[in-house]
Amino acid sequence: MVEVVDAAEAESLIREAESLADRLSRVREGVGRVIFGQETVVERTLITLLSGGHVLLVGVPGLGKTKLVETLGTVLGLDARRVQFTPDLMPSDILGSEVLEEDAHGRRHFRFIKGPIFCQLLMADEINRASPRTQSALLQAMQEHKVAIAGEVHPLPAPFHVLATQNPIEQEGTYPLPEAQLDRFLLEIDVGYPDLAAERAMLLATTGAKEAKPVPAMTGAELAAAQLLIRRLPVGEQVLDAILRLVRSARPETTEIEQIRQNLAYGPGPRAAQALMLATRARAVLQGRLSPSVDDVIALAEPVLRHRMALNFSARADGVKLSEVLDVLKAQLG
Repeated sequence: MVEVVDAAEAESLIREAESLADRLSRVREGVGRVIFGQETVVERTLITLLSGGHVLLVGVPGLGKTKLVETLGTVLGLDARRVQFTPDLMPSDILGSEVLEEDAHGRRHFRFIKGPIFCQLLMADEINRASPRTQSALLQAMQEHKVAIAGEVHPLPAPFHVLATQNPIEQEGTYPLPEAQLDRFLLEIDVGYPDLAAERAMLLATTGAKEAKPVPAMTGAELAAAQLLIRRLPVGEQVLDAILRLVRSARPETTEIEQIRQNLAYGPGPRAAQALMLATRARAVLQGRLSPSVDDVIALAEPVLRHRMALNFSARADGVKLSEVLDVLKAQLG
């Protein structure tokens, strides 16, 4: 349990959390002016950013994933860029490369030209279309927050986040991310179709003479401060126990649930529990609360665990769905 023992520090923490909740309310309002009918996607993406992590957005084309990144960049005051991944994309196309230059005196030297990864919010569009070599270069930079070129280390801007996308339908010419690399993403978020009312509002707002524009509601420095604040929020023993019970029950080696033992090839590692600890705090603040509850753990179980576990061959042959297994895991928490 994370405890705040000093009364003055507790009062300061409460004031900071309330102030952050107010700013985040303006952020959500600003995003909602441009993004329609994706409230859950927006909330979970903001949770990822507040937790200091990266997110994998899974959805068919045309659902506003690129627009979401552009909007978040403006509203959060971040330098946002986009890279369209293709099979012929090289690591240097993302990280940058050295070029040989000659000065006025004929002396030659190398100069490093930074790639598009040197930003605060990078959209890696269709990340599974890049070769494994390019994927690993990006994912290494995501984990280490730095780039090493020709023996020189170049730190990435802070905060730094990657919002990667995948098309779940078209798999021709793709290179699926290995399980160890998927684990680098804090959440995997399904982006579905908007409902009728949201799609109607989107049509009216985006096909007229004027289109709503997002306005800044935070800065990159404020987001970095918010990420530190999230780590200071208290987590009760009940929530901590729920996180451990959920994650350990999802592992065939340690679970007491027979359905999990029979159907899963592997389960989530400790990084899943770390992701839940941070994400539940962020969700609580987004909803105006000072500490998370078990309901937050249940709400975030699927996006945290889904890409960190896999069905075995017999389960796939029997038509078992991963969502069904996740429902069993969440049911034990109430």
